[in-house]
Amino acid sequence: MIQAKKSLLALALLAATATLASAQTLRWAGAGDPLTLDPYAQNESLTNVFNGQVYEFLVARDRKLQLVPQLATEWKQNSALKWTFKLRPGVKFHDGKPLTADDVIFSLERAKQPSSQIAVYANALGEAKKIDALTVEFNLPKANPIFLEHINTLYIMSKTWAEDNKATKTQDFANKEESYAAFNTNGTGPFQLVSRAPDNKTVYKRNPNYWGKIEGNVQEIVYTPIKSDATRTAALVSGEVDFVLDPAPRDLEKLAATPGVKIVNGPENRVIFLGLDQGRDELLYSNVKGKNPLKDVRVRRALYQAIDIVTIKDKLMNGQASPTGAVVPSPLGSLNDPEIERRLPYDVNAAKKLLAEAGYPQGFEVQLDCSNNRYVNDERICVTLAAQWAKVGVKTRVNAQPKAQFFNKVEKLDTSIYMFGWGGSITDPESIFTSHYRNRGEKGVGEYNRGNFKDDELDALVAASSVEADPDKRKVLIKKVFQRQAEQVHYIPLHRQFIPWAARSNVDVVHRADNWLEVRWVNVKAK
Repeated sequence: MIQAKKSLLALALLAATATLASAQTLRWAGAGDPLTLDPYAQNESLTNVFNGQVYEFLVARDRKLQLVPQLATEWKQNSALKWTFKLRPGVKFHDGKPLTADDVIFSLERAKQPSSQIAVYANALGEAKKIDALTVEFNLPKANPIFLEHINTLYIMSKTWAEDNKATKTQDFANKEESYAAFNTNGTGPFQLVSRAPDNKTVYKRNPNYWGKIEGNVQEIVYTPIKSDATRTAALVSGEVDFVLDPAPRDLEKLAATPGVKIVNGPENRVIFLGLDQGRDELLYSNVKGKNPLKDVRVRRALYQAIDIVTIKDKLMNGQASPTGAVVPSPLGSLNDPEIERRLPYDVNAAKKLLAEAGYPQGFEVQLDCSNNRYVNDERICVTLAAQWAKVGVKTRVNAQPKAQFFNKVEKLDTSIYMFGWGGSITDPESIFTSHYRNRGEKGVGEYNRGNFKDDELDALVAASSVEADPDKRKVLIKKVFQRQAEQVHYIPLHRQFIPWAARSNVDVVHRADNWLEVRWVNVKAK
């Protein structure tokens, strides 16, 4: 009898321990997988979110996206071209080595390398100089009106760790280079990497020596990519996973009515748009030979006006999108100006007329590249666009691929038309201007101009707005940038997507408009 009671007590203790452990593990699923663990090799949101659990910035974001101290405790602008930062004392990397000014300087130089996808932001930070072990001075070559926003893109890496592991060079993701930093990590953040199996499972554990405050109770993160919307939804409903960052819009009503599941909703700072090849003399993946119809602005306008954006919003996105005429992540970036936000009208007859004027009365064939696991309804949007363009004679072959292959393809400019998204925590238009609106050049300028258009007028306007310190003069330049883009239709805007998250009812998360899950704020309650 005594033995039986002891056994029952042991089982009860085991069950209690298991419940506690389960309550402290966040089982997270998403359609895609982080592309790389090298924090500079890809500037992609999900990848950044996971790297952000391990690596930290000098200046971070709070729940409302306001800038707050992180690895820097204070900073000041000494002059128009000089900033000084004081580093937080006592911070250690996961391998136990202390954070110093040398790590900041190393990180900046590494992020400037040609293979870095944040080079355009790193170069905007100028040169870093060590004042003492915990003081860094940034000297800029020209004024930068959003310097602090750019500082928030630079993860700080350990110089000695990178040197010891031959990881001083940013991974060349486009050329499928493998590197130590792509599969291993060493940051100062609240979580440490335990294991990484790309496209299968990635596991993190809480950093027991974290310098800061962890408000949530998560001890372990287990991330599993589940491409299928139906399978991902089923896993959440059954309780196999606790959290889904990207539930399918068509499943939201069902999930909201499911016991034990809740929806956490909010708009995202992300614009979805189309890029078009305007660089080649002959269009790829087309039946048009010897010329490129996308070089003609009339063709670009025709494709734009053939898009029924209201149907996409209402029928495909279930209302979870906000159509826009401005290729900028946030309406704050377009100055909340209705004229800048105004779309070209949906008009099939006008589109056919423009195509005929351009010499394509019967239309032409083209390929539309898109991801199938990156943006909300990405493949279905592309299929819908193809059907709408068919009405004006443009026969479109949709090439939908997982985001790793898609990004690699588009990065090499191996595309005719591609659907892309851009967003994050920065609401200023500079977050997209220099990377997308400028002619392709050195140091990351025009890096994401994957249509390879050359527009010297637009390039000059963006360059001027990037260094104009006077707010009123800068607003004038920003409006001119948007006006030029609207005239030339280098990009076709679609919408800003909303981001509903789905979670088990015992999981409390903080929804941020940059679609960033900060796991140190997450609480998983015992069931």
